Amino acid sequence: MLFNPEIERLPIEKLRKLQNALLKEQIQYLYSRVPFYRQKFDEAGIAPGTFKGLEELHKLPFTRKSDFRDNYPFGLFAVPQNEVARLHCSSGTTGKPTVVGYTAADINIFSEVVARSLAAAGCKPGMMLHNAYGYGLFTGGLGLHYGAEKLGMTVVPVSGGMTERQLRLLQDFRPEVICCTPSYAQTLAEEMKERGIPKDAVNLKYAILGAEPWTETIREQVEKGLQVQATNIYGLSEIIGPGVSQEDVEERGSGSYIWEDHFYPEIVDRNTGEPVAEGEYGVLVLTTLTKKANPIIRYWTNDITNIYYDKSAKRTHIKMGPIIGRSDDMLIIRGVNFFHTQVEDVIRDIEHASPNYQVIVTRKGTLDEVEVNVEVEENLLRELGLEMINREIVLQNESLQQLEGNFTRKIKENIGLNIKVNLMGYGQLPRSEGGKLSRIMDLRNI
Repeated sequence: MLFNPEIERLPIEKLRKLQNALLKEQIQYLYSRVPFYRQKFDEAGIAPGTFKGLEELHKLPFTRKSDFRDNYPFGLFAVPQNEVARLHCSSGTTGKPTVVGYTAADINIFSEVVARSLAAAGCKPGMMLHNAYGYGLFTGGLGLHYGAEKLGMTVVPVSGGMTERQLRLLQDFRPEVICCTPSYAQTLAEEMKERGIPKDAVNLKYAILGAEPWTETIREQVEKGLQVQATNIYGLSEIIGPGVSQEDVEERGSGSYIWEDHFYPEIVDRNTGEPVAEGEYGVLVLTTLTKKANPIIRYWTNDITNIYYDKSAKRTHIKMGPIIGRSDDMLIIRGVNFFHTQVEDVIRDIEHASPNYQVIVTRKGTLDEVEVNVEVEENLLRELGLEMINREIVLQNESLQQLEGNFTRKIKENIGLNIKVNLMGYGQLPRSEGGKLSRIMDLRNI
């Protein structure tokens, strides 16, 4: 389903003309209203009156997360406080939070792109959405809420956590759609199985998952466990929140549409910052074209992906591939580039390996070292009659040793590294309680 067919199928040449006009207008707007950008443009020799648009976009400076923190809280805003209808911000766990603002018009845009995303995911007016994204300063809960209402859905604002209540409402209210993080969808599927809740006790048909990288391995587990069709929604608070891009339910696995009439994407080399060719991997950089409270030019997302046009797709907007990792999460292990998401691609091909894993990073001298903890499936433990104490395997046997050897060999074949694999009992590794789940334990500075 297309929410806005006219714009979603706009011919490329008309889309470029629209983007060009919006970008020129945005540059003049920022130059006149935000001292940070005025200084940056002056330093780059960019004069808004003679700026040529998209063809000169690469000359503009990047905006980074540190710029939000250096101008905390409202230094990047282009409107006075009395025109700001809403504030959101990041958790700020690693320093000052990044603060973003929305005018009433921005909230309408936010709702529009989320409504488009939900429609692409299979949602229709009249359906019920179980919204298990967190409400509050995080953009996910309210972003999906307003977008669903704009589409004409009924929203259950359950927020994150309290899994027992989530499962009860899924059975009692029988919504067709759920949105949450991929790791929490895994948790719900596992809890249903553990509690003996039959799959037909819930009425879910679609799952819209985002806020953390995930892979086809997780998709398979969630779709099987919840009996849904799962699609990816992507966004980040610095740009607008969820709804920057969305996967179409009928085109799963072929990339997510970026809503180009609002967000202009680039892929640049992570080391040089120079643009790369269509389809090549690099850092995703985004420019807002229509936002008014705090428009952002060339935001360095740190997410590694690629972008490409799919001529066989139902929309004309460009697609982005899955996020394979973050630029600052990439490890160089004995000269080999390594992202933790590569582990999931190996897991899916190993019989009896659970999709639950954790990457442990340590440092010996000047070299980074990696180990991988992987859970084995619960049914394997039962079949082998293994004893469990504190949810740990206390009896090793030939089957487990063979599984560990298979895993180590597959990593070597697919990634090119000899990585120590530690098999864990089912349930031993952390689960999502509704929010994002970190798959990496970094012990290098401890």
